[in-house]
Amino acid sequence: MSRVPSALAGIALVIAAVACFAMLDTTTKFVSASVPILMALWFRYFFQAVATTATMLPVRGLSVLRTAHPKFQCLRGLLLMLSSLFAFLSLKYMPVAEFTAIGAIVPLVITLLAATALGEKVSALRWSLVVGGFVGTLIIIRPGGEDFTWTLLLPLGMVVTNTGFQVLTSRLARTEDPITMHLYTGWVGTLLVSTALPFVWTSLPSWSLWGWLVLMGAAATVGHFMLILAYMRAPAATLTPYLYAQIAFAMVGGWIAFSHVPDRWSLAGMLMIAICGAAGAWLTARESRVLNQFNVRPAES
Repeated sequence: MSRVPSALAGIALVIAAVACFAMLDTTTKFVSASVPILMALWFRYFFQAVATTATMLPVRGLSVLRTAHPKFQCLRGLLLMLSSLFAFLSLKYMPVAEFTAIGAIVPLVITLLAATALGEKVSALRWSLVVGGFVGTLIIIRPGGEDFTWTLLLPLGMVVTNTGFQVLTSRLARTEDPITMHLYTGWVGTLLVSTALPFVWTSLPSWSLWGWLVLMGAAATVGHFMLILAYMRAPAATLTPYLYAQIAFAMVGGWIAFSHVPDRWSLAGMLMIAICGAAGAWLTARESRVLNQFNVRPAES
């Protein structure tokens, strides 16, 4: 397969994946008004775990469960489950588009982590993009403003846990099968949330809610699977700028489902985050091309 068609296929898959994630978030906000958060979270993970197992196990056999790092797989599943919990709580209290934009600063937080904790050299331009992303977040949250409540801080918990998840994923992806990783995240999340399920389970007031829960689980499962397929076809530096299309999809979902349109300050913050994040991805792509041009390989850590 030539590089250009493969990259185009990867881009198309990423856009389809973030559309699924926007649908997941919009459905989650709708469901959270009638279904306990932990019950909805359990269904989201249970659907993913069962669907992925039923699809992959007959094709790959038990070998798909083989991993050299079971402890890290479990830690990765824990981090994603906590990230999802913060996301579900956030969506209960704040609009979909604003929540999505705050979540989009994860790549910028990873840059900050690389500079401070991992000792990597970060250019002044990258630092300015990190600062710009955080300024955009503050514009959306507006601490001290009339509309500020503590619930607006919940997405920051998601950012922290998702950053850990992404860093660990990048390490495991060097040696682990992505389908194996997908299976472990589904089952680890399901088992962890199952411990609380007897205390939160309740009968649903409408059978239609079961349909929305199925849609929520399907959107999460299909979205993550498309993302895996995308990264199998194109490098992360090529695909990352297109992840920010989720903000636009989230705005459309929030408008259709809840008639919500972000105010001008929120729109400004969201635009700043998207520009800084996409510019950071462009820098990564440019640096990768320079390394390849001169046949330079980054040092293994």
